Amino acid sequence: MAAFVRVSGPPNSNFLVGYPGISATLPRIEGKVEIRPLTGISAPVAISLVRICLQRRETIHPSAESIAKKHLGTPRRETTDVVGKELLLFRCPAGRESESVVLMDLPFVLFIPFGRGGEESNRRIPPASLQLPSRTAETFYELVVTVQQGQEQKKFAFPVPIQRYDTLSTFGMYNRPEAAEKTSDHLVTLGISLPRWSYGPLDPVSVYIKLSPNPDWMNKAKKVMIQKITIGIEEEITYNPEGDEPTKKINRIAKHTQTVGVKMPEAGYFTNLGLVFPSKELRDPEGIIRRGKPAFPMYSVNSFTTTGTLYKIEFFLIIKAHMSAARDIVLRQPIVVCPLDQQDCKEEMDAIEQAAKDASHVDPHNPMLPACTIIRANDKDALKALGWTMVGGQKKMVIE
Repeated sequence: MAAFVRVSGPPNSNFLVGYPGISATLPRIEGKVEIRPLTGISAPVAISLVRICLQRRETIHPSAESIAKKHLGTPRRETTDVVGKELLLFRCPAGRESESVVLMDLPFVLFIPFGRGGEESNRRIPPASLQLPSRTAETFYELVVTVQQGQEQKKFAFPVPIQRYDTLSTFGMYNRPEAAEKTSDHLVTLGISLPRWSYGPLDPVSVYIKLSPNPDWMNKAKKVMIQKITIGIEEEITYNPEGDEPTKKINRIAKHTQTVGVKMPEAGYFTNLGLVFPSKELRDPEGIIRRGKPAFPMYSVNSFTTTGTLYKIEFFLIIKAHMSAARDIVLRQPIVVCPLDQQDCKEEMDAIEQAAKDASHVDPHNPMLPACTIIRANDKDALKALGWTMVGGQKKMVIE
């Protein structure tokens, strides 16, 4: 008989426990595989073997944005990996082809890798679930349950959205000032300082800018006119970064211009410039949040800093000083973009701390799972486990 298979998480909580990207929280997926008869309430199901794994599927199709290129460009590329290890949840005793079962609940815990692990892909922290507009690139995860019934093997897939938490703007490493400078034709130097360098939707991005004349060429430098300074944010997507022919696509996602119109002062020119990181509207015109897709979390940004196998997304702050009597200077400073805004990041910090305390009691080599429940067809009261009983030779539903 065919089997009905589903995966359920712990009561009143998510499948995903802990925070992927933060090793102290031991990120893991907890739940149980439930197997029942698909047809006929009590018809026993023959089960030989049950396995489960977390599978990551990644696809890219850089030409999908334009209709002409979609048909003429390169086709969609796909890669599939098992994240961590596959678990064997049940195998029937040796010498028998299958076990005749009316009910099966098999608890499991799958640990998500949290070590960088270099080239070893099954040790790397998996990238977050993401689908770019027009599906030019996507990463999604599924719990795949393999059920073998005699000679027949079937796979059942259940989408699991996965986020990453190692880019939160509230982490100390992103709140140390970053400085950079650049010069062109030796007359003027553009210097910048960023108080922090991880941003989320609607976060203010402010940058301290200094234009200094070269003291050795002061007479020439004083003739330079600072016309305007522009600040912008660029998203750079690299498709196939580890392959033979990587292709890059750059999108300007925000821009602000300040008109200056002054000659270069001897002491230099100082200013603060800022803009707001753009956010994606999740609500429709009636103010209702649209239903999301089960495999992808709802993000308030189109994309964020992430690296997969087939694509990589990076962000840069672009500062450009437009001048006459000197060459323009363009400075590209890498920044990190997080899918959560500053307030959400702050709120997650306490929960992350609590998850790390909870994880300190978990042994990854022996995670102390609840016992399996397996009711075989010939067990006493097997029907009762399904809520049925025999009355006068007929099956009747038990009403408590």
